[in-house]
Amino acid sequence: MTASPSPRPAATAPPRRVEISRAGSYDKMKVVPFTPPAPGPDDVVVETEAIGVNYADVMVRMGLYATARQFGWPMTPGFESAGRVAAVGSNVADLKVGDPVVAVSRFGGYASHVVTPRAFVFARPEALSAVEAAGFPTVFLTAWYALREQAHPRPGAKILVHSAAGGVGTALVQLGKLLGGEVTGVVGASHKVEAVRDNGADHVIDKRREDLWARARAIAPDGFDVVLDANGVETLRKSYDHLAKGGKLVVYGFHTMIPKVGGRPNWLKLARDFLRTPRFSPLSLTEKNRSVMAFNLSDLFDRVDILEDAMAELGAWLAEGRIRAPKVTTYPMERVGDAHRDLESGQTVGKLVLVP
Repeated sequence: MTASPSPRPAATAPPRRVEISRAGSYDKMKVVPFTPPAPGPDDVVVETEAIGVNYADVMVRMGLYATARQFGWPMTPGFESAGRVAAVGSNVADLKVGDPVVAVSRFGGYASHVVTPRAFVFARPEALSAVEAAGFPTVFLTAWYALREQAHPRPGAKILVHSAAGGVGTALVQLGKLLGGEVTGVVGASHKVEAVRDNGADHVIDKRREDLWARARAIAPDGFDVVLDANGVETLRKSYDHLAKGGKLVVYGFHTMIPKVGGRPNWLKLARDFLRTPRFSPLSLTEKNRSVMAFNLSDLFDRVDILEDAMAELGAWLAEGRIRAPKVTTYPMERVGDAHRDLESGQTVGKLVLVP
């Protein structure tokens, strides 16, 4: 019997990343070789196995994300990834090469190698694969901050979640139920209804088939205690109008201001929607006993204490089986444009992830 030859070790691919040459459509994103910088004393280099795609990345590509503009062009988007430790800085003693981790970064995540501070690197939860882990941090940190730091829903609170089948929506539905709320999820396409029910929503409103606000009023005649809205001008005013006494509107995005096809901002529509965006008067807020609050997750990277508390609590809930990662659709890194195009379409369910 002839012995089979020993397999050759797989060739290591050179480091690559997605670069956006300047603001624009999908063609402005190219996969290019690069040399990862050496880690600073408090940094970790992660060789990525999967990279989360978020709507904020779309805004970065279009040049509409204010926090990203300070970096200039070309730039690499991306807030989250999962992989293994490739190198550590001189002050990092609690991680070693090969450890499976999940990392967050202030941009730069669309790359085969990501350099980020040790404070932004966490042990990969045992319950998650690399692909699931890459799609977990941003959406669940967003949901955690919206509910735990801002809304503070009491048990039994009526919670309305717009875009409930997307990544953040999936996380909001799960956390809303975990915190004892009665959760209503809103979707814009019928194929998303079952996914929202599967995540535990008590009610699902398919606004393509029924009147959103008539059904919302039937579910919560006295209004909702919390409404979570990333749509922008399309729903903000009505979201506010459907708050209960003491209700809170949490704003974390403006997705409907961006076109669903074409990949480029429509500046006339943006200007028109900006003028139509409601302004909330402190006098009116006081009179109606309602609150409007908002946040930008990328600006929370300066609050390591909040980040650590959130990841610790979310990790414990994962280990206990009380929450689960969103459904994931994967794309090779070379198809990053397809991932952005699909995300913009509003037809996806769960999370999109690049595999380098």
